Amino acid sequence: MGSSSRTAAFHTLGCKLNFAETSTLARSLEEAGYARVRVEERPDVFVLNTCSVTENADKECRRHVRRFRGINPDAFIAVVGCYAQLKPDEIVTIPGVDLVLGANEKFNLAEHIERLAEHAGGDGVVIAGPIKEVKRFIPSYNANDRTRTFLKVQDGCDYFCSFCTIPLARGRSRSATIAETVEQARAVAASGVKEIVLTGVNTGDFGRQHGEDFLQLIEALDRVEGIERFRISSIEPNLCHDGVIDLVATSQRFVPHFHIPLQSGSDVILQRMRRRYDTALYAERVHRIKQRMPDACIGVDVITGTPGETDEEFQKTHAFIRSIPVDYLHVFTYSERANTTAVRMEDAIPMEVRRERTKQLRILSTKLQRAFYEKHIGTTRPVLFEHGETGHDQERGEILGFTDNYVRVALPFDPQLVNGVSSVHMDALNGEGLMRGSITSAVGV
Repeated sequence: MGSSSRTAAFHTLGCKLNFAETSTLARSLEEAGYARVRVEERPDVFVLNTCSVTENADKECRRHVRRFRGINPDAFIAVVGCYAQLKPDEIVTIPGVDLVLGANEKFNLAEHIERLAEHAGGDGVVIAGPIKEVKRFIPSYNANDRTRTFLKVQDGCDYFCSFCTIPLARGRSRSATIAETVEQARAVAASGVKEIVLTGVNTGDFGRQHGEDFLQLIEALDRVEGIERFRISSIEPNLCHDGVIDLVATSQRFVPHFHIPLQSGSDVILQRMRRRYDTALYAERVHRIKQRMPDACIGVDVITGTPGETDEEFQKTHAFIRSIPVDYLHVFTYSERANTTAVRMEDAIPMEVRRERTKQLRILSTKLQRAFYEKHIGTTRPVLFEHGETGHDQERGEILGFTDNYVRVALPFDPQLVNGVSSVHMDALNGEGLMRGSITSAVGV
């Protein structure tokens, strides 16, 4: 069958970076003549973009491959992404997997599929070189959402934290130049997208190999016409310096929303994790942000149950988070990762204890977020209303959007609001904890 009549479907696991890269892979297949369809539409090719951070990476991978085979037993199945780089020989033994591509090889997806597609249903093929050879940076952004795009500005990591497989799955830290990244942002702006979320493995580490840095990048992006908002998806506390905070505070385009990984509120555990900061620096950065931008939203990553996390250490984390002005948590339950330092440590925490700690922190997160939302009742903020499925709750007849500082807003559906920024007076929280409000004026469409 000629590629012009072939179809491909994608499923993405994990982070925003993976979603950006899936879009790039999809565009490469479209350029090779494949039509992109939904998974349920019996495509000729399935591509699964995997994650190594999820607790059950192997189980998830098998489940999706089984699902693909159930939809189209004759399809060609390719597996890419972080888990594919870490465990290619395990993945290729899963019944139905035809191709496993490593970090360097996945961006030549179309070429590899074309070469092997005639042999679907035979033995699977692994094409994955050593991670130390992965040196090129491939820019990516997702293009299927007209409101918000995740723009990959950095990849890989040089930090080698004791619990993390990312350097083994994605290689050393690297990025494009500022000029190249600005070009990507202009291309996104030309497509009518209103918000760009800057994403990477260690975003704040941008540019070192080019003699550039993250602050210079965001200064340049702040001048890109046509984008209403830039959002920084995540930045390490040691890289979130005063220059970055001050630029966001004075910018018209960078929004007052920071996501800063903490991982633990215990200095003993942070040291064991090989993190590059302590709780004193973390608290100082958070207070600095709130001092410059009192309405800024600050999100926090936390891991529960790392080896050696006693009840006392966990209580320190809980107390530390309560002591600083942060507004929501992303809580991860520690799970053992092959080839990491942490997996060799003594004092493993029973899984039921880890899960109970996760539950406690998620309850705390709900309280923090609600308090942050309630603080905004009676104020007026700009809201970017979304386009497509994420922006429209048809059952309730609502349109959804986010304020600049990440308050989720739900208003009665009005097609004129779609993909535009409007000024909204915050009236009250609804039953789902979303903000209700009233339009005061359209800021820009």
